[in-house]
Amino acid sequence: MLKQIARIAQVPELWSKIVFTLLMLIVCRVGGFIPVPGINGEIAVSFFRHATGGGQNLFQMVDIFSGGAFSQMTVIALGVVPYISASIIMQLVVAIWPSFQREIKENSEQGRRKMNKYTRYLTVGLSIIQAALFAKYALQINISHPGIVAGELLDVQIAGFPWLFYMIIVSTMTTGTMFLMWIGEQITDKGIGNGMSLIITIGILSQIPTAFGLIFQQLNLDSQEPGQMAFTSILVLAALFVAVTIATIMIIQGYRRIPLQHARRVVGMRETQGGTSYIPLKVNYAGVVPVIFASALLMFPATLGTFVGRGNWLGDIALWLSPGSSLHLVFYVVLIILFTYFWTATQFRPDQIASDMKKNGAFIPGVRQGKPTQDYLEHSMNSITLIGAVFLALLAILPTMVGHFLGVPQTISYFFGGTALLILVGVVLDTMKQVESHLLMKRYDGFMKSGKVRGR
Repeated sequence: MLKQIARIAQVPELWSKIVFTLLMLIVCRVGGFIPVPGINGEIAVSFFRHATGGGQNLFQMVDIFSGGAFSQMTVIALGVVPYISASIIMQLVVAIWPSFQREIKENSEQGRRKMNKYTRYLTVGLSIIQAALFAKYALQINISHPGIVAGELLDVQIAGFPWLFYMIIVSTMTTGTMFLMWIGEQITDKGIGNGMSLIITIGILSQIPTAFGLIFQQLNLDSQEPGQMAFTSILVLAALFVAVTIATIMIIQGYRRIPLQHARRVVGMRETQGGTSYIPLKVNYAGVVPVIFASALLMFPATLGTFVGRGNWLGDIALWLSPGSSLHLVFYVVLIILFTYFWTATQFRPDQIASDMKKNGAFIPGVRQGKPTQDYLEHSMNSITLIGAVFLALLAILPTMVGHFLGVPQTISYFFGGTALLILVGVVLDTMKQVESHLLMKRYDGFMKSGKVRGR
């Protein structure tokens, strides 16, 4: 490992990019410890789990992505979740808006700028809405546990509405999200890796010490009494983590090769035979998007149930769909599979690929050009998408299954699957590939011993 780091240090441009990225990520983590004015972060974090009733909801997913900043009610409590949501929404809009598609294809640079502008506007709107919900959530906790919100803020009211408190929360958290968005863009442009993904990754990794501390606490090493967890459970968790990580890497980098042949071409006075290449169809084409969609959709009733309480029809629905219940797991699996097919259908364009192949004189052996090629590509993608969708569903419910069978708390079990592991593995692989490409451009051996990060 030291040899690889020494190789990186010998490339000044790459080394400066890595240092810049690390400094920006440190700034992000510092923001996770600055509470919103008028909020007592120490009291807030101690009541966060209790206030949510011990179950999962949309707020807890935000807390995982923000590295615990949400539970401490800091200035970056919302993290980059509003930006991610806005980006997904805009990609869906592009997929179903033909004129927008045509504009992006005809002028990709102008279309990209326009899409980025709309994404930023939508991020601001979503941040304001989520920050307002956060303010209401903080007020509800403050009613049952006074001291989280400063009384001076609540004293300034108009018609019984604490407008000053809402204004401070919304403006501070929206600014924090926009600052993170700016940092993410700077990392993408001047650093190494995808900025937004790295910000989420560093937030997830910051929860690892808490998980290890909880493991040691449950082992109860300071006492002669047996702990809630045994060493055999730790060994099972370690083996399971390694196996799931390897399977995740294989499914993320896995693809099916569709062979291509090119027609003979006349170059000058010579006729050349076209080479053989292939089209890589990714098994996990949709990435982590279906898991995020399904999680947000199913956790929304649980979040509303936290607000309205039990004893009404909305509370009953929230109870039926509460994470860990059989009905929740069934709906979760079904929604992930449906969203995987939906996202793949909107992003993968076999008609465009078939048209480009025909223009370039390429064809799939045994398949006619045009509509037969389009149908063949569509059928092939649908077949491998089923494998990717089933794996995503199994990976998403794995933390619940681990927690149920081994009696492991959610803080520990969420590292063994779901969105956290997919993001961690995907971001690490992508960053390693970028480092690899920089080293190979400078005629160095690759970051890995084999000299190349290969897909499966």
